[in-house]
Amino acid sequence: MKKIIFAIITMAVFAIFAADGCKNDVIGNIGSVKLKGYLGDRLNAMIERHVVARDVDYITQTFLAQPEREGWWWQTEFWGKWMHSAVPYTSYILNSDALMAKIEKSFERMLSAQEDCGYIGNYQNHRRCGEHWDVWGMKYTMLGLLHYYDLASRNASKSPAAKENAQRAINAAKKLCDYVIGEIGPNGNRKRQLWQTGNWAGYASSSILEPVVWLYKRTGEKKYLEFADFIVKGMSEPEAGPRLVDLALKGVSVADRNGHGNKPAKGNYYPSKVNRWKAYEMMSCYQGILDYVEVKRSLLNGAADARLDDLRKAAIMTAEDIIKEEVNLAGGAAASEAWFHGARKQHLPYVHLQETCVTTTWMRFCEKLLEQTDEPKWADCIEKTFYNAYLAALKSDGSEFAGYTPLSGNRWYGQHHCHMHTDCCTSNGPRGFLCFLNWLFLIRGDAATFNFYSSAFVEGNLSDGRKMAFEMYSLYPRTDYVRIVSHANCAAPVRLRIPAWSAKTVVKVNRKALDGVKAGSYFTINREWKSGDVIEIIFDMPVVSHRMGYNVAFTRGPVLLARDSRFNDGDLMEPFRRGMQDGSVMTSFASVRVPTDNMWMAFSATLDIGSHSANPEGKLPSTVFFCDYASAGNEWARGNYYRTWFPVEYGPEE
Repeated sequence: MKKIIFAIITMAVFAIFAADGCKNDVIGNIGSVKLKGYLGDRLNAMIERHVVARDVDYITQTFLAQPEREGWWWQTEFWGKWMHSAVPYTSYILNSDALMAKIEKSFERMLSAQEDCGYIGNYQNHRRCGEHWDVWGMKYTMLGLLHYYDLASRNASKSPAAKENAQRAINAAKKLCDYVIGEIGPNGNRKRQLWQTGNWAGYASSSILEPVVWLYKRTGEKKYLEFADFIVKGMSEPEAGPRLVDLALKGVSVADRNGHGNKPAKGNYYPSKVNRWKAYEMMSCYQGILDYVEVKRSLLNGAADARLDDLRKAAIMTAEDIIKEEVNLAGGAAASEAWFHGARKQHLPYVHLQETCVTTTWMRFCEKLLEQTDEPKWADCIEKTFYNAYLAALKSDGSEFAGYTPLSGNRWYGQHHCHMHTDCCTSNGPRGFLCFLNWLFLIRGDAATFNFYSSAFVEGNLSDGRKMAFEMYSLYPRTDYVRIVSHANCAAPVRLRIPAWSAKTVVKVNRKALDGVKAGSYFTINREWKSGDVIEIIFDMPVVSHRMGYNVAFTRGPVLLARDSRFNDGDLMEPFRRGMQDGSVMTSFASVRVPTDNMWMAFSATLDIGSHSANPEGKLPSTVFFCDYASAGNEWARGNYYRTWFPVEYGPEE
């Protein structure tokens, strides 16, 4: 009887997810948003020159060739990452024929690489499901197949071929997952636990939880939910395992999770079998945990479950710790891809700062938290990261992403990973723009929400089918002003995210100022909308100083500012004089014309700089120039250098 009840509940839940739940995983909301202006140009260039231009033969050949004898590389992640961006962008670009052709070709090549046992990869049999990155690669292959399944399913009603391909894709994903279950699932052939494979105390392999949950959501098959239960148990219970729940609930910071139940490796060990400070893989696990909690709760019909509460709380506490201890003023994090209490050390020249994979995954982690909590602080985090660390990593012509983006120094090309002319970061990068697009504007039930502000046309349908559409014009965050024009004729609430950094935001409708606007919250406007109604937002966006030891940096709204060698305005290491305070409003900054088309925004500032203040001329302030951090150093040339943190003078008593 219990089995029958479970089957009925599972079928009902599967029907809900099949109808609606999958769209946030893959297709998202981007078809309802058309960016314009600066961001629209950058997105279009990235799609054309990176996503569409991707050589799919090159990234799938590794699956068709003989298995790697060395057997520890991670090139099997590249195709799945590419699919995560390629599939959604078919909904965004007007003519997606070239992109669709590459997706179809790569899909067929991947299916031809699947062995009878279900395995898709490039490891020799005796190395499979063991050390290094094999399970991690199968995770991304599963994600790629599920992306394709959702794309084909979307077109299945119009095309018998698409319907058939959707079935082929889901069958391939199931067969691959069944292989993993048979090898390292409960009582698996390999006689080892899933968390005992791979690197970083089981993080890398355990992150396969995300596509396993996705697979359950699309099939409703109980065995995949049971496998997800098994993975979560391995994530949380073994003393030497990932320990993603109890360490978080105990308040152990992400940089301090080595050595709890195991002996941490000392020195610069990469990759590490036991250390738990790896940023990217840890956050990938929590994304899967949040998906898992969502699905399990849907089966409870409102009943309480303390274990699910702990899982969700652990994810939220971890994200909040990352904000406090790791995220810098550019919204990036990690040195050499590891947590290191980086927020308090960001003024120092740590090696390999802000890996783009960490940047993108942090945005995706925040996206999942925004989806599940509806708390605007997670949108604040996405915005900060997007306008700084993310756009800084994207080459100005859109063709690739940097591997690392230091806060001071040079921008430079990414790595050549796994003996290939590509790398994990340039494969991962396009996924980050999706976080911004998916959540810029969305409709849930009967409310429309603006999370981000940029020139764009946006539209969507309320639950009863009524259409909402708006034209947004803004140079934000270059300026503090946003204008939103209604193309709707219906009554519905519109919510505006008011960033936490904007202390005094003004919101007007048809030139009438509204009361109750509060920083760090959603401001809701309830009215009967008419075509031509105008919403105006004026943000409080002063330049603010940030002190860290004897160093200072400056932000304006969500944007970190930088000096750039192209301004040719003096020594970037010239010290600021004593007296520069943390949190000061810097009134001497003013917007100015950019000196080159390759910069987004520029500012002049008259500041007390220079160590010769005893001299009558030397004690006078100097006028120097700043640009947005994302534009700084974006020529990707050795002669184009920049700084965001600047030295401050010491006194003899200090």
